[in-house]
Amino acid sequence: MISARVHYACLAMLELASRSSEEAPISLREISDQHGVPGPFLVQIFRSLRAAGWVQSVRGSQGGYRLLVRPEDVSLLEIAETMGYQDSGNPSTGKTTAAEMMLQEVWEEMSRASREILSSVRLSDLAERFHRGEASMFYI
Repeated sequence: MISARVHYACLAMLELASRSSEEAPISLREISDQHGVPGPFLVQIFRSLRAAGWVQSVRGSQGGYRLLVRPEDVSLLEIAETMGYQDSGNPSTGKTTAAEMMLQEVWEEMSRASREILSSVRLSDLAERFHRGEASMFYI
């Protein structure tokens, strides 16, 4: 499952990527208003994004944040992992039964597929779709 922290971080990075050609930094308030992300939550998310070296803080009344990396260089998996995403592990009864082993194989395949999809989607892919007005989900 994707946590709210990961989801909001991806939204924020997409917003920065879609406006990366603009000179003016983007304020947290703009991102919060645009996407409904709670302001205090965004502050914490941007601390992590800044520590990862992906965004730059600009001070002042017209301040905000700018993207420091090229959108094509950042995948959703990288953002997710920066925000603490991990495969949560698979539940188990602790017994080695045929049914248990079959389910474990399914959970492991689901985890691999999720990581593969997240690693294949770049911010630039989403920003390009955003600019073209394609709001549909990315299906791979």
